[in-house]
Amino acid sequence: MTLARVYLVAGELSGDQLGAGLMRALRARHPGVEFRGIGGPNMQREGLESRFPLETLSVMGLVEVLKHLPALIRVRRTLYDEALAWQPDVMIGIDAPDFNTGLELKLRQAGIKTAHYVSPSVWAWRQGRVKKIARAVDAMLTFLPFEADFYARHRVPVAFVGHPLADEMPLTNDRVAAHQALGLEASTPVLAVLPGSRANEIRFMGATFMEALITLCARHEALGVVIPAATEARFDELTALLASYPALKGRVTLTQGGAREAMVASDAVLLTSGTAALEAMLCHRAMLVAYKMAPATHWLAKKLVKTRWISLPNLIAQEDLVAELIQDEATSEAIAARLDALLSDASARQALEARFAQMHAGLQRGASERAARAIEAVAKGAALPDTVQETHG
Repeated sequence: MTLARVYLVAGELSGDQLGAGLMRALRARHPGVEFRGIGGPNMQREGLESRFPLETLSVMGLVEVLKHLPALIRVRRTLYDEALAWQPDVMIGIDAPDFNTGLELKLRQAGIKTAHYVSPSVWAWRQGRVKKIARAVDAMLTFLPFEADFYARHRVPVAFVGHPLADEMPLTNDRVAAHQALGLEASTPVLAVLPGSRANEIRFMGATFMEALITLCARHEALGVVIPAATEARFDELTALLASYPALKGRVTLTQGGAREAMVASDAVLLTSGTAALEAMLCHRAMLVAYKMAPATHWLAKKLVKTRWISLPNLIAQEDLVAELIQDEATSEAIAARLDALLSDASARQALEARFAQMHAGLQRGASERAARAIEAVAKGAALPDTVQETHG
């Protein structure tokens, strides 16, 4: 069977990157395939006709979503109508599970094959969602083996494909070359700061990060700080925020994009959670995760979350490799103290770098190609290929 039409809906920048890799793999196998749905610049460069801006679905937090719910329902209804009229061979939801699962369910009920790429954290909280997922998708494609095990136990068709970022990023990297690309002396110690790709993350963490940097820069006079803004909007917000902290003038380099270069150049990374923590791990860099959210969202999360970690390096390792400062613990003083200790202990950083390199190698599986083969199987109504289910063979 040749794939002619594929509908994809990505929810944020990380999903846009993943979607682009999957689209390349699908086009290599099916040169004439057409793509529609929602995606960002990466997916659009691969030929996606995006019906809405990527930011349409980039709403996070249990409370925050409620404010945007009417608009999100209208968007989902529009996507459903358009997909139904277009009749794709398969619809693929990429992350954004609360939005995409509902769309997948309706389209599958209407006779369209569906798959979900990037498992929601059902193993951590709201495990009852797996029942709806089982009704909504013909296959779940997971990055991590423990996720695949969870779905197999609940009899959801699943393919463990590995992580595309692990394939994309080299097992060795050049810190000196990254320094040069950023215009930094090779001997300059560097802290990379990734405050998040969403406006809410800048709002909740921005000032705390800046105050921590003031303390840290006073303790480490040679330290260079690089802040790569995830988007043009975040760049503008961070520019305005930095203007309020004149003590950081000349100590902080703000760039638009270039997060990986900043992390590779760094001795340590300060970040909010999410895909950035995985990228830092794949750059083999020591890190600190600090995160705040709306108080009501945090209260609900404490009641519902069943895992002790939020960062992917810890979840993959199933142990405390990365320090996590959450909500009230994420003060500027605590952040500065943790980073001070990390920057002052080269042996601890080197041990983490070695461990992260080992974990990186274990996730390199040719994920986009494996995912493409799984999507083909879904579209054909065939069994998922054994090659993408090796953990369950």
